[in-house]
Formats: sequence, C-alpha cells, structure tokens
Amino acid sequence: MTIDHTLDIVIGTFTMRPYVFAFFGAFLLACVPHVGWRRTLIFTVTGYLIAFASEWLSINTGFPYGWYYYIDTTSSRELWVAGVPFFDSLSYVFLAYCSYATALFIISPLRAWRWNVATLETRRIRRSLSALILGGFLQTFLDIVIDPVALQGRRWFLGQIYGYREQGCHFGVPLSNYWGWLLTSLFLVGAFQLIDARRSQDAPKGICNLPFRSLLGPVLYLSVLIFNITTTYLIGEQLLALTGIFMYTLPIVIVTILALRRVNRYSKDEFGEHVRDYPWAPAGKASHNGQKALDGL
Repeated sequence: MTIDHTLDIVIGTFTMRPYVFAFFGAFLLACVPHVGWRRTLIFTVTGYLIAFASEWLSINTGFPYGWYYYIDTTSSRELWVAGVPFFDSLSYVFLAYCSYATALFIISPLRAWRWNVATLETRRIRRSLSALILGGFLQTFLDIVIDPVALQGRRWFLGQIYGYREQGCHFGVPLSNYWGWLLTSLFLVGAFQLIDARRSQDAPKGICNLPFRSLLGPVLYLSVLIFNITTTYLIGEQLLALTGIFMYTLPIVIVTILALRRVNRYSKDEFGEHVRDYPWAPAGKASHNGQKALDGL
C-alpha cells in the first residue's frame, strides 16, 4: 500500500462518515470536561477494543450478536480492521458514554442556579450497579432504533455494509443482536466506571466548568436518537420510525418530569458528599462563591 493510498483511506474515513465523527466530536466535548483528557483517551481506546472484539467475534463465531457479515464495498476508500469498518466500532464509544451520562442524570440529585444545572454525582453513584445497568440498557435501546435503519443502509448515505445470515423478527434484525448489545454495553459502561474509579486530589487535566455540562451527555444521546428516527422517516419507513417514537415518548416524559421535581431537592448530606468527592465540580464552586459573597456582606 502506497503512502498516497494510505492517505486517501485516512481522509476517506472522515469524509465518508462525517456524521459519525461529528458525534465523536460531541462526545469529546462532553466527556473531557467531565472526567479529563487522560480518562477520555483511555476509555476511547479501551471502548474501541471492546467493541471491535465483540464484532470480530460475532462475524467469526456468531457470539455475541448472532451470525452477521460485513459487505466489503468501501475498504479501498475508508479504514477497515480485520474485516470490521473502523467507524462502526468507534461509534460504540460515544454511544456508551452518552448512555452512561444519561444514566447519571437520571439517578443523581440535581442542583440548578443562574444559567447552569449540574448533577450532584458522587464516586458512589458513578460506580453504582444502578448506573451500570441503566447505562447498559440505555445503550441497547438506542440500538433498537439504530440497527433496523442501519440494515437499510442501501437506501441512504450509510450504504449497505452488513447483513444477517437469517431474517430477524424485528424489522429484519434478530433478537440475538440486542442480547449481544446488552452484554457489550455492560462491558463498555463497566470499563468506563473502572477507568473513572481512580481517585485524584486535584482536578484531572481537561476538566472545566462548561455551562450545563451535565446536560451534554443526555443531549448527545437524544441527538443520536433523533438523527436515526429522522433518517428512518426520510427513507420512507414510517412504521419503523413510529415504533421508535412510541418506544421513547413515555420514558422521556417520565425522566423530564422527575428531573424537574428533583431540582434543588437534594439533602445536605448528598450535596456534601458531592463536594467532598469532586470539589472542582461547578456545583461546589458555585456554593463556595455564594458563601464567600455572603461572608463579605
């Protein structure tokens, strides 16, 4: 392979899948201020390897997703690794993070003040079984929307890149695929929890107090969902699109109402634990600045 051809493949990997790298850029924007550059990089590499291993195993052994195959029509124009498109495994990384961040938003106390809102996360909440299971299911449910429309890739700009050996019962997708996604998602979220578990006395490099930083992960989750449902409508699969809308409408309403009811209803102990674990977090700094202002009166 010549240098020019290698360069063409690298460029093609980005230009053929701009939507994937746009979502990946949004992941960096959300994850780096959350946990820092180092942990984000480690999770990106680890998450990619977990996703790649799961896909390589499935196309060669049928586990964990069931038997499926990739159709090699673009390996001369974009990066493939051992029969798996690079962008496909990379997408698991931002899907896992936004699902985990959404789980944290759902189960954490919330604090709101002028021009900001923050989850009062603690190390206990971040490492919890609740965050692991909820994050895993949130990612799996995203795939219930993503995979059927991806299977119709010949009808939109994704292209027909894969198929299943047997016709599945859910718009062509077999149920084994979703069991595989749940297992892989649990591994991905668990890996993030382990990477994030290391204690730090000072704020890891890259952490910054962006306004509404705690909402960036859930917004990315909804953006992926809206992108896929919109694509489903545009290719004329109204029933498939409506299925996704109906599946998510009630959960979104429930999460929104409960979030509004939880705002600023945390206990003193919950807030204290958050500040002790993450003194550099925006909620703690806002409280410290507010106390300083009161002390100066």
